[in-house]
Amino acid sequence: MTRCAVFGTGSWGTAFAMVLADAGCEVTLWGRRAAVVEAINTGRTNPDYLPGVTLPAAVRATTDPAEAARGADFTILAVPSQTLRANLTEWAPLLADDTVLVSLMKGVELGTAKRMSEVIEEVAKVPAERVAVLTGPNLAKEIAARQPAAAVVACVDENVARRLQTACHTPYFRPYTNTDVVGCELGGAVKNVIALAVGIATGMGLGDNAKASLITRGLAETTRLGLAMGADAHTFAGLAGMGDLVATCSSPLSRNNTFGTNLGRGMSLEETIAVTKQTAEGVKSCESVRDLARRHGVDMPLTETVVEIVHEGKPPMVALKDLMARTAKPERH
Repeated sequence: MTRCAVFGTGSWGTAFAMVLADAGCEVTLWGRRAAVVEAINTGRTNPDYLPGVTLPAAVRATTDPAEAARGADFTILAVPSQTLRANLTEWAPLLADDTVLVSLMKGVELGTAKRMSEVIEEVAKVPAERVAVLTGPNLAKEIAARQPAAAVVACVDENVARRLQTACHTPYFRPYTNTDVVGCELGGAVKNVIALAVGIATGMGLGDNAKASLITRGLAETTRLGLAMGADAHTFAGLAGMGDLVATCSSPLSRNNTFGTNLGRGMSLEETIAVTKQTAEGVKSCESVRDLARRHGVDMPLTETVVEIVHEGKPPMVALKDLMARTAKPERH
């Protein structure tokens, strides 16, 4: 039986542990808080993040990272992206020698502008062939309800991607393989930034034309950056690009969309953070995505605008007027 360790008991980590168990894997969840671990082991539920969802018997939890990591064929990392480096530094000595490290995170590291797979390779000192990424339109609550969903599992080693595909393939969860790790990660990270923009537009009372325009031009920005970094353009037309972007920008289950909506309604950054129970990755990643774009000489006006609104206090209405006043150009640019 395939053994999986999932580090992180948030909604997505818990939901994916459920997928793995439903696919026939033995799963150990690591959680920092003893109360959550106890609830999973005794009540078969995670009341803080997925209340009312009964977890399979093959999922157990522990607060001991060494116990979780022991003998794992796949080690799944499902912590906030900006905490990955510190957490993995602690966990790396505990990992099984041949485990495949799988990132569920959708962010870019502040300061270094590194993708999550790059941080994993650096900190865990493993080759790219032992690092995989899972991404796509994967809203945790829908998957925990076993509603149909598709995803992408990406690794530069296609055989590793196929192994992971088998480990998480269920009647309701359909994973596709891809070897374009760069494109898949960028699609997952940048869509959070665009979802903030769409949420802000919603909060401002703008219509569907405006939101569709933001989604489409957001995809154009993501593709430009991806091409500059060596990604395959086709990736952005698939589940990791357009699929994830549409889900995150249109669903009320999206943390980033909801966060942006509150900002658009006039709440301050501090007020919005206070009412947001889970991490909205785009809030911090928008700065690192902007940094990444500048390093590669890529124009990303929506990303720049989101940073200005979220972190520099630019009023959304002023930002809108500035965007609409940009020089007209052919759509292909």
